[in-house]
Formats: sequence, structure tokens, C-alpha cells
Amino acid sequence: MNHQPEGVGVFISDCEGPISKNDNAFELTKHFIPDGDHFFSLISKYDDVLAEVIRRPRYKAGYTLKLITPFLKAYGATNDAIERYSAENILLIQGAKNMLNYIRKLMPSFIISTSYNQYIASLCSVTGFPKENVYCTILDLDKYTISEEEVKRLKILREEITAYPMIEIPEGAKSLKDLSIKDQETVIRLDEIFWEEIMIMASGRILREVNPIGGEEKAKAIRRITKKVGSPLNNVVYIGDSITDVQAFCLVKEGGGLTLSFNGNRYAVQSAEVAVLSKNAVVTSILIDLFFRFGRDHVMRLAEVWSINTLEKFCVDETLIKKISKLVPDSFPKVEKITSENMERIVKESSFFRKTVRGEAIGRLG
Repeated sequence: MNHQPEGVGVFISDCEGPISKNDNAFELTKHFIPDGDHFFSLISKYDDVLAEVIRRPRYKAGYTLKLITPFLKAYGATNDAIERYSAENILLIQGAKNMLNYIRKLMPSFIISTSYNQYIASLCSVTGFPKENVYCTILDLDKYTISEEEVKRLKILREEITAYPMIEIPEGAKSLKDLSIKDQETVIRLDEIFWEEIMIMASGRILREVNPIGGEEKAKAIRRITKKVGSPLNNVVYIGDSITDVQAFCLVKEGGGLTLSFNGNRYAVQSAEVAVLSKNAVVTSILIDLFFRFGRDHVMRLAEVWSINTLEKFCVDETLIKKISKLVPDSFPKVEKITSENMERIVKESSFFRKTVRGEAIGRLG
């Protein structure tokens, strides 16, 4: 049973997905590194294998943002270049700025993002969101120095990696042996490249020091936030969309809070309680406002009967009803409670919709 009193709450959201359409690390890799789209996507699949299939001890979902850093350095990326590119290429979900401003007036609001700090700084500048309320991956490429010989070696390794076909993860895979022989060989070779060869290079220091805020790091950030604001977990609403949000979803759900998958992939839908499919962030304002005023159970009941005709009955703010009504019929958001019976259908629908909002390449990333 939910014991949340009326008029309380803590809003915590992932950034890329619920707030912006970007996958900044993917875009940076594509911009700085030859064949960067395939290079990043392959490493992202490798990340998924280690985090969710093999479940390697001490390996955390989101380490893709660690693994690409020596190569970004080798191809000339700098702090300023990353920040400049990020600032010039921010793509917000429609209505995201208004959504953040609306919710910040209701309750303490935070962003926990696997994204690099340069991108987050730019996003905060665009939206007016306070930087001090953001937890993200800190990257300082300028403090590292690598030799020309090492740069050449990293570029040769990049060519090798991009020559591999994309890793395919069979549904229900639970060990490396569940992958094809070719993909097993790819994973084993990537293990050698990252954890043996690069780790003893000068650029291995980057791998050791960069700590992506994904997986368990997001859960830790939630614990720090609730301690900071003096709030129990059942007052928290968390929004995410990917594999890096799974531990955060689990923590909040177990604590009695509310978990929302916003245009989420399989990992997000399987871990959250409510699925949201939307091109506009006004739906987030509606759900968070109801959570603030009436609590988790009220939102869950609405998710069971969601439609344009039920909003007034569930006491949705009239101003928000007017805004979301403008999206009828073509772009009206879908909100649905996730159950064991409908989960696979929602996974397919949400995964497909995710690609229509963020593009095919970004949409298929873990």
C-alpha cells in the first residue's frame, strides 16, 4: 500500500530519452571517429552482453561511455570540442523545457544521466535546469596525454573493431554460450582489447578513472538525493528509458515509489511499472502533478484506463488537459500500466515508437 501523503514528492529523471532525443556519446563518436556509428553500436552491444547476459562482476551498464574515451582522445576530441559540438546539437523532446519548469515548481527535481558533463552543461543552459541538481559522468580528456605511437595503435584497433559484424543477443540469453560462435569470438577479442591491451597503455588511465553514471551508480545517486532532501523512497518518481536505468527502477519500485518508462527499450519496460509512449513531454507533467497531489496509486489507476476522456475524472489540471488535447488524435500519448500479460506487447510497441522519436540508430541502442 502507498502511504505517500498529499503534496509531496521528489522528481528524478534520466536525461536522454525523457528530456532530450540525443544520445550524445553516440553522436560524439560518429562526429570524431571514422565509422563511429558502427563502432559505438558494436561497443554498446558488447556493453549489454557484459552487463545483462554475462553479468560480469563489477561491470556496470553504461560502461560504453568509458570504453570509447581512449578512441575519442586518439581522434582529437577535447573538452572544448565536446562541449561546442554538444551545445550545437541538443534536440529536446517537444515541451521538455516547460515540463521541467512546471515540475520544479512542484517538488525537488533532479537529473541523473550517464551523459558527459559537457553535454549536461549545455542542456542545463538551454532548459534553465540547475546544474547543481544533476548527477552525470565527468569526463576531462584534456588532462590525459598519449603518445603518437599509441594514437596509431588505437586507430588500428578502431579499424579492427569496426570490421566486426554487429553482435546479436538472442532473446533470453543468459551466458556467452547463448550467442553465436562468431559473436562469442568478437566478445572475447573485445575483452582482450579493452581489459588487457588498452589497460596497460597510457590511455588505460582513462578507462580506470572515468566512472559512467549508469546502472548501480544511478541507484547510488538516488540514495544520495533522498538523503539530501530528507525524503523516503516512496516519495520518489523516477523516469528512465534504457539499460542504465534498471537498477534505479528496481530501487525506487522496491521502496514504494513510482517508476515510468518513457519511450523505453526492452530493459526499461521490463523494469518499470508504467510505460509512456509520447513525442511530447506534457504527459510527464500530468503524471508527476498527479503523483504530487494524490500519490502513486492514483497514477497507477489512471494508467489502467488512460484516455483523453478520463483525464478530467482523475483531476488532471485543466491547463494541462488543454495542452495535451491539442495532440489529439495523431500524437496523443499512450500511457499503460505494465503487467506480465502485456509486457511483451508493450516492449515491441515502445521499442518501435522509440525509434520513430529518436531515429533508428539511437533507438536500437541499449
